[in-house]
Formats: sequence, C-alpha cells, structure tokens
Amino acid sequence: MSGMAVSTTYAEQAASLVAKTDQDPWGSVRPSLYETARVISAAPWLPGEPRRVAYLLQEQAPDGSWGEGPEPYRLLPTLSAVEAALAVLRRGSTSAEITRRLATAVDRGLTALRALPSAGPWPDTAAAEILVPGLIAKIHEHVALTAEDDIPGLGGWRPGPGPTVPRGYDQAAPAYVAKRCASAGGLPVKLHHTFEGVAGHLPQALIPDGQGLLGSSPAATAARAWASPTLTAGAVAALEPVARRYSGLFPEAAPILVFERLWVAAALARVHLPAAALPTVRRWTADIYDPQGVRGAPGLMVDADDTAMAVLVASLVGLPYTPEPLDLFHNGSHYDCYIGEDTGSITANAHALQALGSYLRRHPEAQHTYGPRTDKLRDWLIGQQQPEGPWPDKWHASPYYATMRCVTALARYGGDHASTAVETAAAWAVETQADDGSWGIWGGTVEETAYAAQILLSTATPTRQTEQARALDRAETYLNAAAGQGHRHPALWHDKTLYAPDAMIEAEVLAVRETLRTRHGVNRPGTTHTDAERTEA
Repeated sequence: MSGMAVSTTYAEQAASLVAKTDQDPWGSVRPSLYETARVISAAPWLPGEPRRVAYLLQEQAPDGSWGEGPEPYRLLPTLSAVEAALAVLRRGSTSAEITRRLATAVDRGLTALRALPSAGPWPDTAAAEILVPGLIAKIHEHVALTAEDDIPGLGGWRPGPGPTVPRGYDQAAPAYVAKRCASAGGLPVKLHHTFEGVAGHLPQALIPDGQGLLGSSPAATAARAWASPTLTAGAVAALEPVARRYSGLFPEAAPILVFERLWVAAALARVHLPAAALPTVRRWTADIYDPQGVRGAPGLMVDADDTAMAVLVASLVGLPYTPEPLDLFHNGSHYDCYIGEDTGSITANAHALQALGSYLRRHPEAQHTYGPRTDKLRDWLIGQQQPEGPWPDKWHASPYYATMRCVTALARYGGDHASTAVETAAAWAVETQADDGSWGIWGGTVEETAYAAQILLSTATPTRQTEQARALDRAETYLNAAAGQGHRHPALWHDKTLYAPDAMIEAEVLAVRETLRTRHGVNRPGTTHTDAERTEA
C-alpha cells in the first residue's frame, strides 16, 4: 500500500514476526494427535514413550473421541489413538494404573467411533482413503488377538467390537494401492508422506530407504522402520530432534519452513515489509526458489502451490526470478498442484494468478508468453466459484481462506471479466458475518475473520458500500478485542488431519488489522511514515 502511513506498532510487530519465524528451524505448528499416536504404535524403541502415552490419554475428549473440528474430522485421529492404545496394551509395557487408563480410553474410543456418522461426508484430507481402512483393519487385528491372550492387570478385560468401515471408504484400498506400486516396481514420492497407510502391504524391496524423515512425516518414518527394522537406527536419528522440538510429541510435517516463510512474507507484503525484515525475506526466497519447482519440505514432491508463492514473493521483494518453474504444472487451462494429483487446488491456482500477474506488472515484455496463460487461469478460477459466492479448497476446511485467495488474485489481476465473481464473493461475505463481527465455518474465529475482512478490503462494490463499511467496522472491533489475548487458533488446515500454522495465521491477522486501521486514508495517532520500501501483494 504505497504512500500509506504504517504504524510503528505494526512495523515492529511485522519485523518481530519475521525474526521469530527465521529463528525457528521447524515451524510453529502444534503436535498432532494422529501423528504422535502413529509413532507410539510403530516405534516402541524410540525414547520418550511415557510422555506420548500421557499426551494420548489427556487429549481424549469427554465423548471419547480424539482430534479437533466436528465429528467427521475426528474419525481418523480417533482411529489412530484407539489403535495406538491397543498396541501399547498388547506390549504390556506400562504401569498398572496406565494400563487401566488405556483400557478405559479404548472402550470410550470404540464407543465414540460407533457413534460417528456412518456415511460422512468425510473431509478431503491427505490419503484418508488408505489411512482410515488401514487403521480399522489394525484395530480388528488387535481386538482378535486380545480375545486370545489376557492383558496382565486387567482381569480378563476385552475391548468391544471394532469399528466398521464407513461408507465412502474401501477396506481393500491399502492393499490395492500397494499392489499397484508393486506392479509399477516402486513407491511414488507422493505416497511417502502417508507411507504408514501402505507399509504393511508392501514387499520388502519397495520399502523406501534413505536418511531423515520420510516424506517429512514422523509417522511415515516410524512405519518405515517398523516395516524394515534395519532402518531403526536411522529412524531414531531422524525422529529424536523432532521429539526434542515438540517435547516428545510430533507434528504431521517437519519442518514446515517453506510454507510458513512464504505465506508469512506474502501476507505482510500486502501492507508493508519493514526495512529490517526485507533482507531476511529475500534470503528466504533465494534459498527456497528452485528452477525445477519448489517442494514444501524435504522428501515431498515439488508442487505448484509452493512454487507459485516462491515466484510471487520473489516478485514482491524485487528478486530477478521468473515464473518458469510453474510451467511444469500447467495443464492447458490451469495448474495441477503436483504431478499425479487426484483433486485440484483452487488456492494453488489463485496463487499462480497472483504470481503471474505480479511478474507481468514488472516485466510487461513477457506478456506474449504469460498473458494468454493468465487469461485462461482467470477464467478457470471464475468457473470454480460456487453460485452463492465462495470458493472451496482441499487445503483448508473453511471457504473463507480459498475465497480470500481468489478474490485477492481476481480483484487485482482479473480485470472486468472478474468483476461479477468478486462482487458475488463480497456479498456472500457480508451476508455470512456473525452478530459479533466475526466469521467462521464452525463459529467465529480470528483467522477466518481476517480472511473475510480481506475479501471486503479487496473489493469496491458501489451498490453495497455502506453494508461493506459496517461489516468492516464490526470486523475491526472483533479483531482488536481479540488482539493480545494469547488466542489459540483452532485447527482449520488440512493435512492428514487438521492443523494450525500459527505464524502464518498471525501474519494474516496482523496485516488485516493494519489495513483496517488505515483503510480510510487517515493517519491516526501513533502512526508514522517509514522510508522502507513498500511492496505490492
């Protein structure tokens, strides 16, 4: 926002957030119940199991389930926790008290699984089609074996019946996927992150070798060592540093530096990157940008989302990098998120439109190459909009995230062709605001309110100016009231289960609050102009 006063407080907070993000070699996400339970089950040899078992017990909800979000999102973490508890019970490695508590947790967990909806709809989380039936099969195996052998200290306790496979899932899916891999003679990289789903069905020759975390996943790494015990020492070396960072527990991906740094930089650049932060962001981008495509973490596939954001941030901070790495993903009308993708990503394409548009504004000589592609991408995004106004996406549970990304891209780079789509999205945002000024798919959240406010800040609908202004006033009041309260952001992002990338969310909220403060073009008390470079996003 060139020429607009930026508050000293914002500049300090933005610079502090960049510095904090730079100093964290892992990324600011909370531990994952699903992932930690998978490590409990597959890696009894890893030091620190008592801490992980205690975490499993303390995270069980009053209804017996595990996980965050509404019931469909609790299916996979509850299956993971129940299976892990049964694995520990069968090992007989805990005290009498912990053994009794685990048995109670299993009973409550199985009851919760039976109470879940039998037909979904189930969320489009990573590899759920193999992880869910695979865990159900493991639970049934534990139940059958427990029926044959008593667990010491439980006086003949037997778990209840195992869960049935919900409609929408196929019990044969893990074995089928493994069979296809065997026929092809290898395990595709896209399955590394969720390797635990097929580990028990692959021949030894297809167990992936190598050092470090497999597919950036602790669960996949533990499963690799379980499937091939000769790899145990390497798994310990890879898992122990992650466990130290997360107090003995594990996130679903480690590290998340690429995603976190690019998204933080892009969010802050919408307002202003302080001069003190620019060298750091430029260093991040120089390290991340790759002519062969960017991957979200070591061991993952290159993908269009991270690649587009690297191109975008490079353009915003004045680095001489081209959009050529995106060519790998172009399919004629838009961009596949990665090679072999099952379902497309709206937000990856919105980021690609921003990246191409920002590059073309600085390099109009490339119009003949990227202009037609930008037009096709704009039209594809418009065609994905739902009639009511929002866009959905597979990387986030809330439509406010994807809609904000699309509106931001289309409002700036879509021209008159996108005006109706943008206005429809803005109307939807106004109509779905809660009475307290917040927005949220399952109840108001700071994160979703920031996204919805940005939708309105990116649009100028003459017929609804008054409504939008009132909505933004209420949003500003809500966000300001939430500031400084040590808010715990609910998990809304999709991986194998839900997670919350805290630094990225904080950057979005910080940027939107500053934009709300300055939206009238009036310098309020406590503000000062800075000489630092203004950036466009």
